Amino acid sequence: MRPEEISKLVKRLSAIRGRHTELITVYVPAGANILVISKQLEAEKSTASNIKSKATRKNVIDALEKIVRELKGVKKTPENGLVIFCGNVSGKEGQQQIEFFAIEPHIPMNIKMYRCDQKFLTEPLREAVEKRDKYGLFVIDRHEATFGLLDGKTILQLSHHTSGVPGKIKAGGQSAARFARIREEVAKAFFKRMAEHLIKEFGDQSGREIKGILIGGPGPTKEDFLSETDIGRLKEKILAVEDIGYADEHGLKLLVEKAQTALEKAEITKEKNLLKDFFTLLGKKKEKVAYGESPVKKALEAGAVEKLLISEDFDEEFEKESKEFQKMAEDIGAEVLFVSTETEEGMSFKNLSGVGAFLRFAI
Repeated sequence: MRPEEISKLVKRLSAIRGRHTELITVYVPAGANILVISKQLEAEKSTASNIKSKATRKNVIDALEKIVRELKGVKKTPENGLVIFCGNVSGKEGQQQIEFFAIEPHIPMNIKMYRCDQKFLTEPLREAVEKRDKYGLFVIDRHEATFGLLDGKTILQLSHHTSGVPGKIKAGGQSAARFARIREEVAKAFFKRMAEHLIKEFGDQSGREIKGILIGGPGPTKEDFLSETDIGRLKEKILAVEDIGYADEHGLKLLVEKAQTALEKAEITKEKNLLKDFFTLLGKKKEKVAYGESPVKKALEAGAVEKLLISEDFDEEFEKESKEFQKMAEDIGAEVLFVSTETEEGMSFKNLSGVGAFLRFAI
């Protein structure tokens, strides 16, 4: 299954709640012996027979039997493993509706697990699906600093800090030189504090697997920060140092915009460039693109589509039509690309119709 298909199913499964502990989750790791897994699940029926509630006992045993029956048709564990969800999803007391879901992940799953609960255990699968490129963001001037994270196409603010550096106006009869020294000392202390926080946010101990760090700030402040502080091995991860006029949340957005070259492989830039090309052709060479359900379907039927673009919102709202378009695209060897609504371009595409295509030839 494609990541976007898994993500949609995971969202649906996460919302299901059983009346009792009768929803079964099974994670079969890549390389596991499927026959051994089947025998282990068969043995779980003995444990389930001890459940006091007659209705819950029946639902759990029926779900286990359904899983074992389905696995009889599987000769070998899929290359990346297998994740199974099965149980009574009716939600109404005394009514049974056993449903079975089997997912072949797009990346190897190395988790082996059996769980019977009131909800399906979807977190490990969600984490695998949602694993996207992450970049650390840091903007600073002498008065404030903001840390952020570019997670796929989303910019998240992590924290905001102020320095306490006094303004340039003298106070209390202090000499200009003394006042300047005080300001410099406070600024250096702020830089040191922010360096420590940078390591905390993006260092090895942070738990964040970032691909690189972008730093921005006005004038020479960012360079002063880098020359006057020790951030250890994190210096090797710095991809770009950009001149940005703000050191707040707005500065994070400007930093991502300014560092397009460094982020050429990041998801947000790929999407923005793709849609920029689409809208350019729409304005200058309309015969090269199509948008709207009917024109895109016509292009798919003619085999003219090179790349099919589907807004994530369209995919969710018109699931049946989206699947039909995806199947038609696969049949003619066209690439299917999903467009988020995290960018201005993505929102514009959604408002245009939510479905479009680059064409191989005019129709």
